Amino acid sequence: MHTHLYGMSEDPGPLACHCFAARRLARHVTRLYERHLAPAGITSTQFSILALLRESPGMTASGLAEATAMDRTTMLRAMQPLERGGLAAARTDDGRRRGFTITAAGRAKLAEAAPLWEAAQQAYEAEIGRERARHLRRDLLDITHPG
Repeated sequence: MHTHLYGMSEDPGPLACHCFAARRLARHVTRLYERHLAPAGITSTQFSILALLRESPGMTASGLAEATAMDRTTMLRAMQPLERGGLAAARTDDGRRRGFTITAAGRAKLAEAAPLWEAAQQAYEAEIGRERARHLRRDLLDITHPG
């Protein structure tokens, strides 16, 4: 490891930037999961959304956006291919609140993708170490969802 590049230094360059490092990790992990999930024809974001809807049917776009740290507009765009593909459906609870549910096809897609997702989990843990992966996940979730 290059301490002068990645360690704590006084260098104000891009490698000293927390945002740069976080985005670099996010892109790396996303590519790994996308490669594994590709045979199911689903993205890592779609997998996460369907998993959230399976656990909490009727979530609104705002609720999904908060859970995934996306803005509401981005979430509504992310929902479009899921709705077009019949994997999720919108419903109106009280005439104005638009919630989403996972459909039977969405449950089937999630079941198809689950072993691929598990393989991605294992590949990630093999790459950085199981305990390190668990600690990093816990820390990231604590930071992004305090309380």
